[in-house]
Amino acid sequence: MPDYGHDLLFSANLVPSTQHADAVVALAQLAERAGLDLVTFQDHPYQPTLLDTWTLLSYVAASTETIRLAGNVHPLPLRPPAMLAKAAASLDILSHGRFELALGTGGYWDAIASMGAPHLTPRQAVDALEEGVAIIRAAWDADAPGGIHHQGEHYQVNGAERGPRPAHDIGIWLGAYKPRMLRLTGRLADGWLPSLPRYRSTDEIAEGNAIIDEAAAEAGRSPRDIRRLLNLGQELPTDQLAELALTHGISVFTLMVNDPHRIQRFATETAPEVRELVAAERASTTPEPTDRVSTATEHAAPKTTTGRQTAQPGTSPASTPKPGTRGAELAATPTPYDGVRLTDIRVWDDSTRPTGPRPDPGRRYTPREQANGQHLIDVHDHLRSELAQLRDLVDQVAAGTIDASTARSHINTMTMRQNNWTLGAYCESYCRLVTMHHSAEDALVFPQLRRTDPRLAPVLDRLKEEHQAIHKVIERVDRALVAFVTDPGGLDDLRTTVDLLTDSLLSHLSYEEHELVEPLARHGL
Repeated sequence: MPDYGHDLLFSANLVPSTQHADAVVALAQLAERAGLDLVTFQDHPYQPTLLDTWTLLSYVAASTETIRLAGNVHPLPLRPPAMLAKAAASLDILSHGRFELALGTGGYWDAIASMGAPHLTPRQAVDALEEGVAIIRAAWDADAPGGIHHQGEHYQVNGAERGPRPAHDIGIWLGAYKPRMLRLTGRLADGWLPSLPRYRSTDEIAEGNAIIDEAAAEAGRSPRDIRRLLNLGQELPTDQLAELALTHGISVFTLMVNDPHRIQRFATETAPEVRELVAAERASTTPEPTDRVSTATEHAAPKTTTGRQTAQPGTSPASTPKPGTRGAELAATPTPYDGVRLTDIRVWDDSTRPTGPRPDPGRRYTPREQANGQHLIDVHDHLRSELAQLRDLVDQVAAGTIDASTARSHINTMTMRQNNWTLGAYCESYCRLVTMHHSAEDALVFPQLRRTDPRLAPVLDRLKEEHQAIHKVIERVDRALVAFVTDPGGLDDLRTTVDLLTDSLLSHLSYEEHELVEPLARHGL
């Protein structure tokens, strides 16, 4: 089977023991410090020796900052899907986009029935899971018209209100083994989560992949839409893990473990070695891109040009470097910035911006390094798109299509407003910003970049100053909206503040991309 091309993630699956509750939380915190991407917990509510997994997930979310969280897996019959959707979205919001939802049919039918849930046959359980996934997705689709209406054989929902929307697009991963569940995974799920102890050989993984891929194609999906995860009952050699990634598409390896030393070894030794093996193989089989234009530019929000002023010569040389000055041979291309302005107000002096060291013109970048650089551009293009939405909201307020309070409500849901504008140069709170775009990033990238290349320190310091300045401008937009509610004559001030945000944000994003895209690729961060 093919390599589906997903980034590799490494995870610990912990037993939520009631007798060692503090140790379970400590192990999750250790997994985060050691550098694992994900921590999961078994979910067997009918076992009195185990903690309630949902309560534990919430506690661990509050006790960690960057690591992703998931159950492994939640038996749907014990949690009504409409309530499960609410709980999942709430935990995702509170954890700043770090939660993923892994579901199963249950399996232990007598134990589940003993807690008051219906005793389903395997066929009924699969049908119920399909209904449940539909209800959960409907609940998260907060912008869809009307309430949720579902009249199924196993679940009935009669006009329940939608929402809240999760902080990011939560992945629904299914624990599946039999053909009907595998086909359901291909049609509807975002991930497949089997366990190697239950699958006795990799041939069975290949067979499962084939069924999923066929079902995905029949549903009009790409097999790459479904991430492949794997629970490991024991540690495997790094070459075997790399083979699983390259031959069977596994991209998330979850080790069932309760030993801190094994967690540390899995994070600091196994994970880097497997990533290196897979990256080397991918680089040897994938042609190096040499003339690709960044796909992000194709989707960048169009910039409003009416009334804009051309930048005066010499006012922002650092924000618009000449092509090729950053990232020779690097295909991750910063989104073009025309340098024109809507206002005469300057929040900072562009001409004082420091620049980082020039890269080696002969440096070649692997596909993984290319992706590291491209990621920043993709996130920025999302913010450019939000800026276009903001300008459209103000135009609607001016035209009387919506009122200012409605516009303010929309703005409060935007990434750049929600997250206190700490994006920029992968700063300490970076992972909180990108939750609705790609997988959350390591919150230590900013200081790690500083440690890896101290020459970038002046650039990083300047970027952090600009983050603070932009946040103040966003606060001005908010105050102008509030003032406009009571004084329609404040429209001019509202437009001016939005224009100022446009000038500042577009300039800042361009400067940051030109200074950091190449170092992020070069240092593999």
